[in-house]
Amino acid sequence: MIAPKPVAREDRVSFRRYLKLFRADILSAQPARLYRAWMAEFRTPFFRSYLCNDPALIDTVLKERPGDFPKSDRIREGLAPLLGRSVFVTNGEEWARQRRIIDPAFAGGRLAQTFPAMLAASLAARDRLCHRAGGVVEIEAEASHAAADVIFRTLFSIPIEHEVAAQVFDAFRDYQRAQPLVNIAAFLPLPRWFPRLHRTPVRRAARTVRALITRLTEERWAAIAAGNAPDDLATKIMTAADPKTGDCFDAAEMVDQVAIFFLAGHETSASALAWSLYLLAASPAHQERVAAEARAVLGEAPGFGDVARLKFTRDVFREALRLFPPVPMMVREARCPVRFRERDVRKGSQIVLSPWHVQRHERLWDRPDAFDPDRWQRPEGRESARQAWLPFSAGPRVCPGAGFAMIEGPLLLALLVRDLTFAPEEGPPPVPVAHLTVRAEAGIRLRVGRRGTGNAELPGKA
Repeated sequence: MIAPKPVAREDRVSFRRYLKLFRADILSAQPARLYRAWMAEFRTPFFRSYLCNDPALIDTVLKERPGDFPKSDRIREGLAPLLGRSVFVTNGEEWARQRRIIDPAFAGGRLAQTFPAMLAASLAARDRLCHRAGGVVEIEAEASHAAADVIFRTLFSIPIEHEVAAQVFDAFRDYQRAQPLVNIAAFLPLPRWFPRLHRTPVRRAARTVRALITRLTEERWAAIAAGNAPDDLATKIMTAADPKTGDCFDAAEMVDQVAIFFLAGHETSASALAWSLYLLAASPAHQERVAAEARAVLGEAPGFGDVARLKFTRDVFREALRLFPPVPMMVREARCPVRFRERDVRKGSQIVLSPWHVQRHERLWDRPDAFDPDRWQRPEGRESARQAWLPFSAGPRVCPGAGFAMIEGPLLLALLVRDLTFAPEEGPPPVPVAHLTVRAEAGIRLRVGRRGTGNAELPGKA
């Protein structure tokens, strides 16, 4: 099948028109030629921006010279009310210290310890959808519920039904609806003291989320002090010391980090799961292959090692991340003058790396808009992936939760498809748009059914 994408705009529009399109949806604001271009320059009255699709340039920015291309403060403007100074937005030694504390919690051995909580959340998601079998479900909402449950169980050892967890989930949903991808301040040369013009609903929702996260972290600090804290991700991160300085996160820093764990671990995972289920719903043959693999691999009590045996399911998830990368664009800033593809790039220029364009690039992928999970086992597909698959970024700033996501996604997908069927509702295909992540403009409606289990008890009942 051919995966949907937005209708690209015409090649030439005014800056005012582009800004309006960009704020509405960054994907449909881009011209179609960018799916073939190696590099493109965009000029505003205040700065220049360069889209780099050339794999060699991407390697330069992310892997070879990351210190010369730090994260741009322009993108941070829109996320500051929620994320503060989390690891997602910082640079330099501040960022390096944060990563030294956070990374050990997501190492392979530690991930195995989170698996029981991840499995419990996955089974709970399966059970919720079983209760709705026979009807049409807005699958993005269900995916968000499932991903949030995973985060709360693995981070704080509480299910989504917990009072505070439910309040955070509801407040974050309000934040997502109110938050544009880019704050208008990102386009203007405003001094740091100038108000950033965030919408009132954005500020209100961010304050609510952060207040609730503060409550959870304060309760955890008390449990750590009393010696009865659960051994989950929150405890691991809050008690971890920087191996270089011996410092730990203080209370304010921990609130910032939990905010990004929730954003990155919930919002992005929900996007990937929803699009994976849509692609399988629209491709029944692939859906049956996932169901057969899940039946063969996952028994009554799936274990951590079983996820590695879900090879085709993993390839389906990879392909969904290729076609619908949750974070469609990453922005860096040139700290010094540089020459890219015979073009002089000034200091202070914005360097845009777009997984959305690179992963559908006509010169880098065979049939770039086709849903083809088998490409991951062909030599040419593996070579394309090596050059042009970066849903988790790359280099030193690769997402610390990438390994977590590649366990969570295939596990959820396998358990849901093993016990349920998914079919697209009649009507036009969903249109992807970019807000905080790549979501469907009008949601994704799928008809859900129970597989041939009759009234038998489902395996691994949550």
